[in-house]
Amino acid sequence: MTQLPTGTVTLASIVEAMKAIAGSPPRARASFAKGRCVHGTYAASDRAEEITKSRSFTRPSRVLARFSLGGDREVANTDRVLRGFSFRLGGDQHRSDLLMQSAPVHFARTLDQMLAFPKARVSGPDGKPDMEEIRAFSAANPETLRQANYIAAPPLDLGFAGTTYWGVHCFPATNLKGETRFIKFKVVPVGADVAPTQKADVKSADFLLHDLENRITAGDVRFSVTALLDRPGDPTMDVTSRWSDEDSREAVRLGTIVITGVEAEDACDAAVFNPANLADGIGHPPDEIFAARRAAYAIAQATRR
Repeated sequence: MTQLPTGTVTLASIVEAMKAIAGSPPRARASFAKGRCVHGTYAASDRAEEITKSRSFTRPSRVLARFSLGGDREVANTDRVLRGFSFRLGGDQHRSDLLMQSAPVHFARTLDQMLAFPKARVSGPDGKPDMEEIRAFSAANPETLRQANYIAAPPLDLGFAGTTYWGVHCFPATNLKGETRFIKFKVVPVGADVAPTQKADVKSADFLLHDLENRITAGDVRFSVTALLDRPGDPTMDVTSRWSDEDSREAVRLGTIVITGVEAEDACDAAVFNPANLADGIGHPPDEIFAARRAAYAIAQATRR
């Protein structure tokens, strides 16, 4: 099992550093505080069992999900910020929670970076972060720029319904034959008309949330849940690195999520999307960031109660 942090880097210190960027608001998420809780359905494809025996992915189920924006509750929808899509598949005995994001890499490779990254961005007495400190950290840790560079590239006019989401970890998946291989989850929007029609410069601060609600009402928010298949030599421990030719390599569609309605936000608060929840057939990724994230969720949840 991957070792959790020891010494000066603790899970609690990472959670506190993440919250400090947002001004440490009471009872708020450490990140992705602004979002919308929704529900829907999942239907498995006829190929899902080739990849995993997990009943979460091979059986139909209800879906509880949340779309969100990285940062605090005040972040504007028009900012180039990371978007999140967390969802729960399966029933009580075979539940899986996946935490997806709009970039294929994580912002930190090590636990030291995961603590230092937010610490470098905490605002000073003038209400602004120290740009010299950020530049120095980035120069010493160039891999921590990969996520930000990816987010800066796509156009601003894609809504939540038109965004592709990745699971940045490598998950060991075991099928009915007992065969195990690493996969990466990729969730792809279904349908051609998935971009908002307004221009970015006239969008309101909550445009993305309003656009999502309108599309749910119209019944056109759906995603394909796919598994990217590993090849010999693919890295499995570095969440800041992509697999080679990741955008064009073989993928298997596990099923389809259809979002059918909006839930009260406390429905997602009470549920807690915990990455440790993975039904038999999908194992825990081996990297240290996953081990820290799944343990940190319990700490973060306790600070919100």
